[in-house]
Amino acid sequence: MRGSMAGNIPSEIKTDLLKKEFRVELANIMDWWAANMIDEQHGGFFGQRNAKGELVERVDKGIILNSRLLWTYSAAAIATGDSIYKRLADRAFRYVKDYFWDEVQGGVFWSVDYMGNYADDQKQIYAQAFTIYALSEYFILTQKKEVLDMASEIFWLVEKYSHDTEKRGYYNAFARDWTDVDDIRLSEKDANEAKIMNTHLHVLEAYTNFYRVEPSLYVKKALLEVLQLFLDYFYNPENGSLHIYFDENWNPKGDHISFGHNIEASWLLWEAAEILKETSILKRVKEICLFMAENVYQMAIDKDGGLLYEADPSGIIDSDKHWWPQAEAVIGFWNAYQLTGQEKYAKASVNTWSFIKNSIIDPIYGEWHWRTDRDGNPILTEDKAGPWKAPYHNIRMCLEMMMRLT
Repeated sequence: MRGSMAGNIPSEIKTDLLKKEFRVELANIMDWWAANMIDEQHGGFFGQRNAKGELVERVDKGIILNSRLLWTYSAAAIATGDSIYKRLADRAFRYVKDYFWDEVQGGVFWSVDYMGNYADDQKQIYAQAFTIYALSEYFILTQKKEVLDMASEIFWLVEKYSHDTEKRGYYNAFARDWTDVDDIRLSEKDANEAKIMNTHLHVLEAYTNFYRVEPSLYVKKALLEVLQLFLDYFYNPENGSLHIYFDENWNPKGDHISFGHNIEASWLLWEAAEILKETSILKRVKEICLFMAENVYQMAIDKDGGLLYEADPSGIIDSDKHWWPQAEAVIGFWNAYQLTGQEKYAKASVNTWSFIKNSIIDPIYGEWHWRTDRDGNPILTEDKAGPWKAPYHNIRMCLEMMMRLT
């Protein structure tokens, strides 16, 4: 499905031109990171650059940034065969292995300082999941047994310590030795709840990629269970959205709607269902994915094609346009088009890409702005690169669309 197209593409959409644009943008993004983020003095990659691309000195280096870099360079090297991307993937792997890997307790640290000494040794399951995701991609690239063994080790640690075998799901965070901690928030913006959608979405994503390289019955069982959690708990059939927070007994907490996560989940859930090949759930997953995409289509697309950020039952509560929901919308709407043949989704995908080109890509300092206001004016108060800003969403958009437009 990812490499096929359903129905007739609207005549105004020129697929050859689109593919070229995504190839060019992939190269532009990768060139920016190669030119601006390699830390020659202390190894690996710098921890942060501000909105103008200026280096922020001596800041911590986060595992989310570094695992996403490992995935990005690996995926780009696989797709293009570019030896430079392969060398950068090797660099990213070495840094993760040498500095983030916990040789004593297993798994990866949350952050190290600029010299590579661990700074925050908490074991966030979100971070373990991204490292599984990245190592799986790097194994596809290199076929090194050591890499697969590392991914397997983290998988089993997550299953041992985080998996709630009684009530299902995964707890968020632990101390270095995998004992419980009081503050299990993913970030300062998150609620301190036991089970959150964002962590589970990226466990799903990680296990999907891991199953590609480790197609065992246990990995399949774990992936199927995570997928089933979205069908049973996270998905809200009343509004085609995802509940974000739950307590440990699966009582929902809060009513915010994250359009970016909804449209991202609409294609990640389908990707997981496809790789599992479980006919008993494919139909239901397809229905849910399309209802989620339709909900975002109806509620979140602004007149310029950009995706608004957040809502609650009363309506839009955050009308800014962040970089990552735009990238996910391009994929998500095109995926909905592939599943239905409905031209409106293809047009929505291309319109969001137009908004990205007009307002999100930074023509002065390079790469992408973190966000714009509703009118498309860039807000220059957040990172161009940093703990949460990596070339993962936008490079994945380029790679997915290059493949899907074939």
